[in-house]
Amino acid sequence: MNMNIQQYKHPVRFYLLSTIVPWIFWFTAAYFSRLPTDKELSGVLLLIGLLSPMMIAFLMMYVDPKLRRDLLNRLFTFKKVRPIYLFLTLFLMVGSILLAQVLSLLVGGSIEQFSLSGKASFAYSLFPAWILLFLAPAVEELAWHSYGTDTLRARFSLFWTSIIFAIFWAIWHLPLSFIKGYYHNNLVEMGWIYALNFACSLIPFVILMNWLYYKTHRNIWVAVVFHITAGAFNEFFATQPESKVIQTALLLAFIVILLYSDPKFFFSKKYVEK
Repeated sequence: MNMNIQQYKHPVRFYLLSTIVPWIFWFTAAYFSRLPTDKELSGVLLLIGLLSPMMIAFLMMYVDPKLRRDLLNRLFTFKKVRPIYLFLTLFLMVGSILLAQVLSLLVGGSIEQFSLSGKASFAYSLFPAWILLFLAPAVEELAWHSYGTDTLRARFSLFWTSIIFAIFWAIWHLPLSFIKGYYHNNLVEMGWIYALNFACSLIPFVILMNWLYYKTHRNIWVAVVFHITAGAFNEFFATQPESKVIQTALLLAFIVILLYSDPKFFFSKKYVEK
């Protein structure tokens, strides 16, 4: 029921805890990642930080029977979802990166980026990086789309909910850029434009993910799968960094079309589940 979203009452508490706790573990992990030993300890700290927003969200919902019931309904009850949204969940991100790679050929991009990479672009001490590409999106979205997004949407329009969260998310990732060998640290070392593109890309990515999330009746697993496809397909191919910049531009163009075609859905402050 629509009243459930109004029960997500504590955005400040959730976002403060979901920033402070991971940052403590991640800045500590960054320190140990640069020592000649203790790589495993760095990995453990990184994993704890990654899991902490999900645990915070679950604890905040556990104390409220209405939120517990709402979470269980969304995790284990699947309403009818239109096939177009399932299709976009599965293939929008791979389609956009392949189109970006095609367009990159016009400005000197290499045809080799269409080949499978065979390895991830970053390292992680506890799990193979490919496992983390599936694990990290799952545990993140079990925080962001169990509690975090709805607590903002109860107060703001979908557009501003997405903008606020995208800014938070960019800041939230900051300590990861100091962990040696990790994806975000590699981006910084590649050049500021690629690190900036990552932050900017979160805006269209979050708007699209939230669009699909609310179009599918707040289906958490839609957000999880969409997030997984975004990271995995960018690693499956030997994509050049320039193509990721082009992908951001393509997604922004798609967002403009969505905003123009359905302004009420994005800019109405009141959330009404249909």
